[in-house]
Amino acid sequence: MKGMDGVVHLAAMWLLHCKDFPRTAFHVNIEGTFNVLEACVKNKIKRLVYSSSASVYGDAVEVPMTELHPFNNRNFYGATKIAGEAMCRAYHDRYGLEYVGLRYMNVYGPHQDQTAAYTGVIPIMLNKIDADEQPVINGDGSQAYDFIYVEDVGRYNVSAIESNKTDEFYNVGTGVQTSIRELCDTILDMKKSDLKVKYNPYSEDDARRLVQNRIGCPKKSEEDLGFIPKYDLKQGLQQLIDWRIENL
Repeated sequence: MKGMDGVVHLAAMWLLHCKDFPRTAFHVNIEGTFNVLEACVKNKIKRLVYSSSASVYGDAVEVPMTELHPFNNRNFYGATKIAGEAMCRAYHDRYGLEYVGLRYMNVYGPHQDQTAAYTGVIPIMLNKIDADEQPVINGDGSQAYDFIYVEDVGRYNVSAIESNKTDEFYNVGTGVQTSIRELCDTILDMKKSDLKVKYNPYSEDDARRLVQNRIGCPKKSEEDLGFIPKYDLKQGLQQLIDWRIENL
C-alpha cells in the first residue's frame, strides 16, 4: 500500500493455475482479495483499483460484450474474479470503500513471462518462431479475442485511479476482435517467417476450449474515463518483438 492515495496490487493465480490448483486459487484469489479489502478499510485507503478479468463473462453470448453481459463463466479462475467483484461491492456498501473494477481482456507485451508453462499465446508463438519451429494452435484457430497492449493497460489503470467514478466495472480492451489464426499469420508476417502453422485439437480438459469468442465493448470506458487505446495490434506486437530482441 502507498498511503492515502495508494493502489493495492494483488498477486493472483491465472486461468490454468486455478484449473490445476483450485484450493490454492481460493486462498490466493478470493481470500487474498478479502485481506486486501479489509486492509484498505483498516488503513483508510482512499481508493482501490481491483484487477478483475473478462473471464467473468465466459464465452460471449453477444458481441461486443458490454459490462452488462451475463456472467457465463464455467472455470475456477473466472469464479474467483466474480467473487472478488462481489466482495468489492459489499465493502463499498458496508464501509464506503471507493473502488473501480477493471475487466482485462487479453493483455500482452514486454515483461510478461516469456517461457513459463502458463505463459500466454503470443509469447508461445514467438518462442516457436524464434526457435525455427512450427507454431502450434490448439483448435482450428477460429477462436477470437480482444488483445490489448500492456502499456495501454497501464494507462487505463491510471485513468481509473484518477477518475471520480466508484462502484463501477469497466472492460479494458480495444474493441477489436482478432482470431488466433489471424494473430499467428500476423506474427509470422512481421517476423518474415515461412513456417506453417500446425493445428491440434483441444484436449478434453483444456479450460480454454470453453471460451471461443470474446470482445469487450469499449464505450463505457470512453464515456466515463475518456480512455482510448494508443496501440493497435501490429504496433503492440512490434513493441514486444523489439523488446525480445534486446532482452532475451
